[in-house]
Amino acid sequence: MRERLSDLFNLRRGELAPVLIAGLFFFCILSALMMLRPARDALGMEQGIDSVRWLFIGTAVVTLAVNPMFGWLVSRFRRLHFISATYAFFALSLVGFWALLVFAPGAVGTRSGQVFYVWFSVFNLFVTMVFWALLADRFSSDQGRRLFALIAVGGTLGAIFGPWLASQLAEPLGTPALLLVAAAFLGFAIALAWWLVWTRPDRGASPAEADSPAAEEARRIGGSAWAGFRAVFSSPYLLGIAGYVLTMTVVATFIYFTRLQMVAGAESGLDARTGLLGNIDMWTQVAVLVLQLTLTGQIIRRFGLAVALAALPVATALGFIGLAIYGSFAMLIALEAMSKAVQRGLTRPAREALFTVISREDKYKAKAFIDTFVYRAGDVVGAQTEGLLGRIGLALGGLVTVVVPLALFWAMLGLWLGRAQQRRADDAGRTLPTPGAPADRQVS
Repeated sequence: MRERLSDLFNLRRGELAPVLIAGLFFFCILSALMMLRPARDALGMEQGIDSVRWLFIGTAVVTLAVNPMFGWLVSRFRRLHFISATYAFFALSLVGFWALLVFAPGAVGTRSGQVFYVWFSVFNLFVTMVFWALLADRFSSDQGRRLFALIAVGGTLGAIFGPWLASQLAEPLGTPALLLVAAAFLGFAIALAWWLVWTRPDRGASPAEADSPAAEEARRIGGSAWAGFRAVFSSPYLLGIAGYVLTMTVVATFIYFTRLQMVAGAESGLDARTGLLGNIDMWTQVAVLVLQLTLTGQIIRRFGLAVALAALPVATALGFIGLAIYGSFAMLIALEAMSKAVQRGLTRPAREALFTVISREDKYKAKAFIDTFVYRAGDVVGAQTEGLLGRIGLALGGLVTVVVPLALFWAMLGLWLGRAQQRRADDAGRTLPTPGAPADRQVS
């Protein structure tokens, strides 16, 4: 059975256990996130669509402020310690929100809902960023190309399981209890992070070249808390990744606000909106899972990262054109399902493989800046652009005129990044580290 699985999923000796652990790790994270996301979106809409745009600005500001704090943790503590501290902080925050809902329900109002919206948006990005940073650190470039799509299946299963579990537990336990369940999933994630690190994958190095997990964990990354900021703006490669993420989030925000407006028109109550948003998320995840299990690995292996990165811009542009022509709620669901399926099932594993060829410090600090602040900056730009187009009366048709040129730039950037990653991986293969050499700055 193990040999059959290895052949089916392109696994090599020593890789099955780390892949299963990483998949379960991602399952726990996405289960926690997707249990709570529909409630986050519904709370954000309570004061109208325009309030969500301001919440995006607040989220971007908070994310920028948190980045140096995370950089300080990375500089001062060992890898597993700062990873555990990050997840423990968010788990304790969930316990705090639970206590507020249970012991001080009278204090819960519009302002606390907005705080939860911003907090959840930061939480969402940081827990997934830390997961993928650890994977980029633990797996080689070749393994990232072959295995990240397979590992992402665990996250998709979690994204399906989370809303289902919430629907089963909300009535017998109450909505506040879901926060404790999500916190428990983060606790499991911490244990799995340790297990993943100590179950060392075969990176293709000889025993003399490979550090033991204990020796690797003993080294602190060091450096400055602000190193991630400087690295992004001093490296064309990292700046290209930042541009790709920024463009992607601008377009994704267009889809997000289009969905909110259509949902607001279809349902007026908080509970009805939450249920409708949850159903959209569930069926989207099913589409993601189908793509991951059938095409993702084959596309990346056969056509490379460049094509995988360019697929999302093309699919999104075509979807927006279809939405502009038909303008129906069913077409919106098809657009969102298609874009998210391509993004999470194909583009996300390819994008995370881009980080396997940079230094260890940059995998955590520069990646944190890109995956959190740059991501949220794209949200802000997209939200304000969508609002401006709506105010001047262009609405959906105006979005298409913006999306198509953006998609062209986005696709070209994806092609360049895929080729640049391959060159870096080839250069690293020609200059393997000597025995005993430090591993955290092998590729700059």
